[in-house]
Parts: sequence; structure tokens; C-alpha cells
Amino acid sequence: MEYRIEHDSMGEVKVPADRLWAAQTQRSHENFEIGVGIETMPREITHAFGILKKAAALANHALKPEKMTDAKLAAISAACDEVISGALNDHFPLVVWQTGSGTQSNMNANEVIANRGNQIAGEKLLHPNDDINMSQSSNDTFPTAMHISAVLAIENKLIPAVETLIATFVRLEKENEGIVKSGRTHLQDATPIKFSQEISGWRSSLERDVELLKLAVKPLYELALGGTAVGTGLNAPKGFDTAVAAEVAKMTGKPFITAANKFHALTSKDELVFAHGAIKALAADMMKIANDVRWLASGPRDGLGEIFIPENEPGSSIMPGKVNPTQCEAVTMVAVQVMGNDVAVGMAASQGNFELNVFMPVCIYNFLQSARLMAEAIISFNNKCAVGITANREKMHHNLHNSLMLVTALNPYIGYENAAKTAKKAFKENISLKEACVALGFLTAERFDEVFHPEQMV
Repeated sequence: MEYRIEHDSMGEVKVPADRLWAAQTQRSHENFEIGVGIETMPREITHAFGILKKAAALANHALKPEKMTDAKLAAISAACDEVISGALNDHFPLVVWQTGSGTQSNMNANEVIANRGNQIAGEKLLHPNDDINMSQSSNDTFPTAMHISAVLAIENKLIPAVETLIATFVRLEKENEGIVKSGRTHLQDATPIKFSQEISGWRSSLERDVELLKLAVKPLYELALGGTAVGTGLNAPKGFDTAVAAEVAKMTGKPFITAANKFHALTSKDELVFAHGAIKALAADMMKIANDVRWLASGPRDGLGEIFIPENEPGSSIMPGKVNPTQCEAVTMVAVQVMGNDVAVGMAASQGNFELNVFMPVCIYNFLQSARLMAEAIISFNNKCAVGITANREKMHHNLHNSLMLVTALNPYIGYENAAKTAKKAFKENISLKEACVALGFLTAERFDEVFHPEQMV
């Protein structure tokens, strides 16, 4: 491999000749051999850095054009566009497990954009610190990248995924209107419910989750950029914070604004904790929905068997013909991961000391993993399972009329205690509710038929 020599304030460093990064990135690459190639800084953060570095250059050009010249702005903008597109992802090798402020990832962006900008300009025009990092600090750029990436992940990926599944449930509600089945509480038989009502519970839960996500994303619109090292805005021109937030908003189409208090923005991660809580709420609902689906589909002969779901792949290496609810299982595993991530996000947020939180990379790594996994799991569940759910009408009808909890319909006519006696006698003697009720003398057969209509109990 060929190398070139780069230098920083600590001296010279050998860097692979075909890489756009420079000395500080190389030092981090060598000093943190933890999760290399596996737990790389999320690409959503790389993307966000491209956005914020371009926005900073635009703001600097407006506020101090003698420093950020037309030529520098053009080179930086072109290089940032390549970062934003993902074309330069191979030049961002650093892992999550680095300095807790994300300084090395900020410098990775500065170095790559400077070197690529110089290539585009055809001259040594840009310096990583003096030009790409102008009016900034790692301490305000990294939390800004966290908020940008979190907003884009929730609004552009997670919410649309949930809305896709909601639309599927809306369709299933309409298709299954009028089908009455046995309800269940405590995993035991309960009074009847329409299958469409059961589906509406799933749909409504997801609609509420979208509402919560939209509420939770609002505080993330506030950006730390402009606070620089400790929140005072040292070395940033007056109005830079407002101007750069406006540029980020223009580039993303999201209503980003500057944070009112930069001391809070640098050290507190409460907005991310709150937003991840909404993702965890979604995970809890998806756990419930996936469990409902696999319970209802259990069988094919010895389970509930009240619905059919798509058969996607063989389910066993030893039992021929076995098919498992694998999409449900994937969703529930993702839900568990998100719940675990919530602990990590909360713990990381609690570790702010004085003017900075230094657990930011692990905080955003877990946050973005949760948003990505939930979005992808929901889309997979929708496309490979939910869209193909159909009711097993015969099994639903059988289970409904076999349920002892239909006896609840008799409460107004024979009272709670007599109804309980009826149910117990029917269960013990394996006879129908009608037979038990008549045998106990509570109702005549004719009167029983007049008042007992399970399909009307919904």
C-alpha cells in the first residue's frame, strides 16, 4: 500500500495515499481498534455532517466573506454534496468507540471535505480547521449532527414505515367487518369481539405512536451549532447560529432552528431520550401486535388457528412441512433490541459533566439503530406478513360458539352467580351452555334461544 505524509499539531502521520482523510482521522483509526468494520459511526451521522458543514460554509460566507471566499464556498459545497450523497462513505472509517465528544468524527469530516475540496479546486485552497471547521467546535457540531440525523430518521424513514402498516390494517378492517370471534383476556376466553374491532386496536395503537413520534421530534429541531466549545459561541460571528440553522432548514426541508440555550444544547441529551421513548413505545406496541398475530395464527391444527398468514420459508430442519411465524419473531426481537437501546440512550444522556456530554457517539448509535431497525422490521412485517392476513372464518365461528364466556349474555336474565354455575357445569360435564342452563332450571330451552345471540354481543 502506498502512503502519503500528513501532519497535525502532534506531528507527522502516514496516511493511505488513496484515502481523503488526514492525520487526526488516521490517529483515531489506529488508536481505537474497537469494533472496526462492524460498529462504524452511523452513515446517518456522516450524511448529517455533510449537511451541517455546507450550511456552516454558507453562513460563514454571508457573515465573513473575507475569510470564506467565493472560491472556498464553491469547493466546500461541492465536496459536501458528495458527502451528503454517500459517494465518500469509504473515507469515513471511524468507529463509535472513540472520544465521547465525537471530535475525531468531526475532524474526519473536516479532513475529507478539505482534501476533496482541494481536489475539486485544483489547488491547496482549504484547511480542515481554519476553513471547514470555521466558527465551529466538535462540541457543537456533533450534537447538531445527532439532531439532524435523528429528525431525518424519524420523519423520513420511521413514520412512513408505520403509516404503511396502518394503511394495511385499515384495509383489513374493512375486509373483515362483520366477522365475530371470541375475545380473549389473560390468555383466557372472553366475550365476543368483531375481528375488525381487534384489528382496529392494532391500527389505533400505531396511529397514537405516530402522534407521539411527531410530538417527540419537535425538540430535536433545535440545533447546538453556534455554541462552539462550551456554549459561549467563542470564535463564531454574531448571528452565525441563526444563519446556519436557517441553512440546515433550507437544505433538509425541516424546521430546524438554533437552540435558545447553547449551554443546555451541548451538555443535555434530554431531547434524544424523549424521542427514543416514543420509539420504545412503538416497539412495545409492535411487540403486542406481532404476538397477537402469531398467537392467532398458531397451529395449524393444535393452536388457535383463527387467521392465516403467508408461508414464507420452511420452519424446521427436522420437522417436514413445518412453517413458522418468522416475520412476527423478527419484529419481537427488534422490539427487545430497541428496549435495550433505550437503557443505553438514557444512561448516556445522564453522563453530562459541566459544559459537555461525552457519551454522544454511543447515544446516537443506539438511537439511530432503533429507528432504522424499527422502520425496516415494520416494512418487512407489513410486506411479508400483514398484507396477507386472512380470517379462518370456520375456526373463528367454532371457537366463538365453544366459548363458555358467552354465558355473560345471560347475566341480565339469571344473574351473575347462576351464570357462573351454568358455565362451570358446562365445562365440567363437557356440555353446551344451553344444556347446562336448562338442566339447572334457570331458563327454558325456548327462553334461552330468545336471549342468547353471541353475534349481537359485540
